[in-house]
Amino acid sequence: MFSKIKRLLIGRPLKSTEATSQKLNKFKALAVLSSDALSSVAYGPEQILIVLIAAGSAALWYSLPITLGVLVLLIALVLSYRQIIFAYPGGGGAYMVAKENLGVNFGLTAGGALLVDYILTVAVSVSAGTDAITSAFPVLHEHHVLIAVLIVILITFLNLRGLTDSATLLSYPVYFFVLMMFFVIGAGAFGAATGSAAPVQPHAAIGTPVMGISLFLLLRAFASGCTALTGVEAISNAISSFKAPAPANAAKTLLMMGGILAILLSGTVSIAYWYGIQPAVDQTVLSQMGEAIFGRNIFYYFLQVGTALILVLAANTGYSAFPLLAFNLAKDKFMPRPFTVKGDRLGFSNGIITLGALSIVLILIFNGRTENLIPLYAVGVFIPFSLSQTGMIVHWMKNKPKGWVGKLVTNFVGALICYLILIIFIVTKFTQIWPVFIFVPVVVSVFHKIHQHYLQVADELRVDISVSLRSIKTTDNVIIVPIAGITKVVEQSLNYAKSLSGNVVAVYVGSSPEAIRKIEKEWNEWHTGIRLVTIYSLYRTITNPLVRFVQTVKYKADKDGATVTVVFPQFYTRKWWQSLLHNQSGVLIKAGLIKTSDVVIATVPYRFKK
Repeated sequence: MFSKIKRLLIGRPLKSTEATSQKLNKFKALAVLSSDALSSVAYGPEQILIVLIAAGSAALWYSLPITLGVLVLLIALVLSYRQIIFAYPGGGGAYMVAKENLGVNFGLTAGGALLVDYILTVAVSVSAGTDAITSAFPVLHEHHVLIAVLIVILITFLNLRGLTDSATLLSYPVYFFVLMMFFVIGAGAFGAATGSAAPVQPHAAIGTPVMGISLFLLLRAFASGCTALTGVEAISNAISSFKAPAPANAAKTLLMMGGILAILLSGTVSIAYWYGIQPAVDQTVLSQMGEAIFGRNIFYYFLQVGTALILVLAANTGYSAFPLLAFNLAKDKFMPRPFTVKGDRLGFSNGIITLGALSIVLILIFNGRTENLIPLYAVGVFIPFSLSQTGMIVHWMKNKPKGWVGKLVTNFVGALICYLILIIFIVTKFTQIWPVFIFVPVVVSVFHKIHQHYLQVADELRVDISVSLRSIKTTDNVIIVPIAGITKVVEQSLNYAKSLSGNVVAVYVGSSPEAIRKIEKEWNEWHTGIRLVTIYSLYRTITNPLVRFVQTVKYKADKDGATVTVVFPQFYTRKWWQSLLHNQSGVLIKAGLIKTSDVVIATVPYRFKK
């Protein structure tokens, strides 16, 4: 039943040879890996205006030079990550660059910050999309947490179906939003150029002096606007998801994303300035733009639907990048090995499921109100931005390939701006971002603990192949068969045990003297040729007396150089619910032996026919 439900939800298992069919072309990859960056158009420009309006409406013209500064940083980041793609075609992005050039701790800092950032991406994006849905349908507002959780579950299942399936379905809303934004910007520019559209409010001329404006306020607005750059690094983490030639296709996709984002950001801010749009409590800047340009007609509602969809689907960038980054960390033994395993649909299912689960936890903790996480979300991504830029500076200085000076300058400019933004965040928003200084060191510490464990395990399991295996007489090996009575299941297990060694012992743990006398009488009548050991359990438990007996036998066997094997008889019912009607003591006994004794455990299954 489980396998049927699983196949219905995520599709048939794919062969390893079908991996090529799961690779993405540039246009699908653009939709899947750029949804986070492109969705920032819905809130990035607004964040700039919210800060500037504190100095009065006349200060809103500063949004134009501030956006120009954001575009300079965007160009530096795109060029930098394009260089990273070719320098590190195996993927890993900021984690790999920082680890290789700055050291392991810097790499783990970048990787840990990005992992947390992807979790925040899902939680923040889905919560923002849910708010857009409940704003359109107020009756759903009291269920916003449930709606957000259901959306995360839906996106999780879509991604478990594989990259191709999820990309095919999710690319339509992304491109719909992009087209609507081009339409809005084009229509707004046409109205402004022809004079056919009137501004909502008069706007101050560029260069108008503003009383009370300060460098601190402008820097804060610039830092807030840089939230529009989250998700830019995702493509460099997911190079392996592209069709061949993967690095070239990833680089082209990154340039397309940067170009589209630059047009949408500059166009949105310019139109908002010309129409005199100011941030409002009850209506977003994009909503005001749509209303000013189209009125409350079908195009306005198309824009709102597209905005809600892109905000929700921004979460998909996290689903594409988180599992691949977790894979790279696990490959280096800094995360659990299950993150390196591909699922039925050739995706890293454990990473996808982990991301979905942690995002749901975050939504539940914050009751679906994750607005306060946006600064944390932004500073979390600028840490790897800064480290990747610094790492590439070291990379060019070490290797000095052809044209390295120009590349070095690009990364140097990017690093300066990124560090400046981090300083601005720390100075202006410390009360909101202080948790980053706790969870990043904690995550790095966990990475080291995991790595230390894997190194200890590898050291302990390492074999000296110059030393031959010791000789063992199989007749000395001890086979212990726990029994609960005389049944066909026990008979089958005893026959198997006798095929392994002539030294077989059956063990019965009874809760009363009467039960022990009864089994001893039946055993003598059965003539198995196998010795029976009976143990009276005063406390009616089976596990502890049996474990102590096995440990006693193991102690003696170790002196003789023999092996102790415990053979468990176990029957399986035809239907799953029938197993609930039977005692599961065998599972508890095995667990007890595994925890306390170094013995071999074998299970002999018996399947019921009826």
